[in-house]
Formats: sequence, structure tokens, C-alpha cells
Amino acid sequence: MKKIEAIIKPFKLDEVREALSEIGVTGLTVTEVKGFGRQKGHTELYRGAEYVVDFLPKVKLEVVVADGLLERAMEAITTAARTGKIGDGKIFVTAVEQVVRIRTGESGEAAV
Repeated sequence: MKKIEAIIKPFKLDEVREALSEIGVTGLTVTEVKGFGRQKGHTELYRGAEYVVDFLPKVKLEVVVADGLLERAMEAITTAARTGKIGDGKIFVTAVEQVVRIRTGESGEAAV
């Protein structure tokens, strides 16, 4: 099993969720986060004063998938989240050793 963590633009969340549902992903976790990469923030004007917005609002998706679904899930996220502009985000993949569904006690891929 693999854990996919994707940092995307907030307005792309619904498109990514739908794309993952279409390939059979049944659950995911979403967290509102702030950060920057090459985008490095920007300057805004508020009540006549300029200020720098260092951290940009993003959304972090976390989903655990079976190894056989990994490539399709990554492709679905990439396609749905892409705008072609700087700041589209990143995908990180890590190995998951064990999963246990607390309610039923199921473990392994059955718990995903």
C-alpha cells in the first residue's frame, strides 16, 4: 500500500476528488494548509499599505491506495489539479506498512 500526499490549489479540490472517485478511491483526508515553493508568495495592497503574503493557501490531500492503483491515482490527481501555471502543487508517495480499521478490526488492504 502507498500513501499519496498531494498539495494542490484549493479551487481544484472538487475536480481532484471526483477524478479519484471515478477510479475507485473510496476515502481521503483533506487539510487546509499554507506554504510556498517556487511561487514564493506575492505583494498585496490593503487600505493603501503594501504587504507581502509569504504563505499561500493550499489544500493537502492524503489518500492510501493499493499498489496496483497508485499510478492511476497519481495520474488522476495530476490531470485534475493541473492549471499549467506556477503553484499547481506537488505529489509525495510513501510506503504504508499497516492499516487497521478501528470499527471492524480489519487490517491490510481490506481496511483501506
